[in-house]
Formats: sequence, C-alpha cells, structure tokens
Amino acid sequence: MQIEKYKIDDFNQQQEQEHKRKFEVLASSLNNVEGVLQKLVDFQIGIPSWALGTGGTRFGRFSGSGEPRSLEEKIEDVGLLHALNQSSGAISLHIPWDIPQDYKAIKALAAQHGLKFDAVNSNTFQDQPDQKQSYKFGSMQHVDKAIRRQAVEHNIEVIRHGIELGSDALTVWLSDGSSFPGQLNFRNAFENTLESLQEVYAALPDDWKVFVEYKAFEPNFYSMTVGDWGQSLLFANKLGPKAYTLVDLGHHLPNANIEQIVSLLLMEGKLGGFHFNDSKYGDDDLTTGSIKPYQLFLIFNSLVDGMDARGMDHATSLAWMIDASHNVKDPLEDLLQSVEAIMIAYAQALLVDQQGLKGAQQENDVVRCQEILQEAFRTDVRPIVAEARLRTGAALRPLQLFRELKVRENLINERGLKTVATGL
Repeated sequence: MQIEKYKIDDFNQQQEQEHKRKFEVLASSLNNVEGVLQKLVDFQIGIPSWALGTGGTRFGRFSGSGEPRSLEEKIEDVGLLHALNQSSGAISLHIPWDIPQDYKAIKALAAQHGLKFDAVNSNTFQDQPDQKQSYKFGSMQHVDKAIRRQAVEHNIEVIRHGIELGSDALTVWLSDGSSFPGQLNFRNAFENTLESLQEVYAALPDDWKVFVEYKAFEPNFYSMTVGDWGQSLLFANKLGPKAYTLVDLGHHLPNANIEQIVSLLLMEGKLGGFHFNDSKYGDDDLTTGSIKPYQLFLIFNSLVDGMDARGMDHATSLAWMIDASHNVKDPLEDLLQSVEAIMIAYAQALLVDQQGLKGAQQENDVVRCQEILQEAFRTDVRPIVAEARLRTGAALRPLQLFRELKVRENLINERGLKTVATGL
C-alpha cells in the first residue's frame, strides 16, 4: 500500500487553520523558531526491520494481522511511516532475518520510498537452522575458538550485505555472559571478545563505523560481557577510531542516569548512536516517551549541549534508531507514536536556554537550573513539530490520518489476516 500525496494534502487542508492558529501563538513567544524548524526537518529516525511485526515475550507471541511477509513489504511499511511523518527516512536491517536476495531491486524499492539503509545488525544471540556451532554458552566470548570464528565470520558477512546496500555502520549486540558464579572467567571472556571484535573491526571499510551495544542483564543474569557503557567504551577505545558505544535506553539498570552517560560519551567522542524505547523495569522495549518523557527530554538536553560543544551536526553525526517491541499495539501506530515522542523531546531540548543554564550553574543557583529545564519541558511544542512536518509535505497528525485511511485494514486485505513478520 502507498499513501497518495493528495490524500495527505487534503487532510492537512482540513487541519491547517487550527494548526496555524496554535503555531503562530507559540512562535510569537519563542526565539529562533526558524532554526528549530530546520533542525526538526533535517532530523531522521531509523526504523528497524524487526519492529514492523508484532513482538512477544518469553511466554508467548500474539501475532497481529497484515504483517510484512518479506523484506520488500517491510520496506513498504517504513515507506508508509515516512510518507506520514517525513521523519522516518531510514531502515535498519537485521541479518539473517532480512537478507536481500537482489540488492539492486531492494535499493531501488527503498529509493522509491525515499529511504536509505541505516546500520546493519548482526545476530549471534540465536542459533540459526543451518548453523554448525551453537551459541548456547556465548559467541565472541566462547571458550571454543571455532565458535568465536563462526561469530566473526557472520559479522563480516553482515558487513558485506551492508556494503551492497549503501550502509556505513555495523551494530554488534552480544548476549554473551554467564548465569551463575564461576561459569566463566571474566578476564578470559573479555579478552576473547576483544580478539573477535578486532577481527571484525579489521574487515570494516575505511568510511564505516562499528557500534558496540551494551546491556545490563538478559539473557544472562549473573554477568554480561558487555554489560554497561564502561565496558563498551573500553572495547571501543581498544578497537580504534571507527568504534563507538551505542546506547539503548532500555539496556540499563533501573534509574540509571542515562543523560550523564550520554554527556560523558560525547565528551570523549565515543557516542555512536541510540536505540530509542522506554521502560518501567528493564529492557521493556515500550513506546518511546510513554513512561519517562522527562528523562527522554533530559537525555536530549545532554545531546544538544554535547553535540553543540563539539560542533557536531545533529542530524548526521550520530545514528538515531527506534528499537521497540510492539506486543499489544499495532506496530505501525506504535512507531508513529515513538517518532512523535522523539521529535517532541528534541524540540523541547532545542528550546532550553543553554546560556542561562550555564550561568545558573556557575552561580550554584539550583532552583534557577531546574526552572530553566522545566520551562522548556513544559512548553507544548507539538505545533512546532507539526509545522516541520507540514513544510516537508507530511501529515499534520500522522496517527490520525493512519486511522482515517484505514491503513491496517488495507494491509490485511493485501496480505491476509494470519501473516507473521519474517524473523519473529
């Protein structure tokens, strides 16, 4: 299914008078609105190929309907999102769940929808049907050199797919660790992992990056070999200038100060990108901004401050991507909500009086610091975000139009009621 441009235009025309009234009132009270709008227009958020179907838990999965049955249909779904919000202009593939059979045709289809290929993602946390060695006791950390070699070769294969698609980054998340004390030697596990990552790093093209993702727990609950940002940073520093830390918002222990982590990684020039989601307890993979919107804003405040301090381009210097599991919602509706929440938090952060905040910090005026941050956070920036969409030809209210056009019903008619997304 494709959404014709005239349907978006007709919808916007019905909404535009009310929108303009709200936007003009807000814009009259703010400085540099045009600069903020341009940053919002430029900002793009990658959509992972694995998030286009219904997710699940270790207890079960309740499939949705009209899910994409192939990589081609996944690209079409991301194209639908991008047509509605013009902020979802990239797709991130997971290998081997989404291996292209015809690179040229896949690239042409993506271009047709205005999409590029973001970081490619490897998988050594599952055993595949044709796999010779098992990852039950780890992959790159494994005591068996043959299993480590298999994991390395898989990541190099993923790089090759990425090169063909025009990607320029590899994301490595390792489920390696231990569930019980004494199960493995921590030092040996780290050294084996480093040696394996060094082999992958050596296969990177000159203009590529590798993102080392960390996670505090799960599937191993006693130790994770890349368990926090310090361990990831240690690997990245040892690997070299093309290696960076990737921050997944759900991959921390409860109440971790992610905004401080972000600030320090930016200071060191080692923050590579983000996986956006939200959580109440751990790696819940909930809709971005649905549980802790203030934390999301504070993270973006650290990002804006840190990127500006280093002269970085907000839109291109870091990799921005959603990583969520849509267990009970329509995946496309959930992704539209996440993109909206990200854009709102980013817009709020752009409104922070950074000069005033730094002055209050120098004077130890704690109350003023809080007021400056909360003034921006409490500003309803939705009219600004909507105006940015309007200027790019997107829908003023993407989710509302999604429902009015009965997109899911149309996808069910095209694909069937019992389809299951590949890789899930």
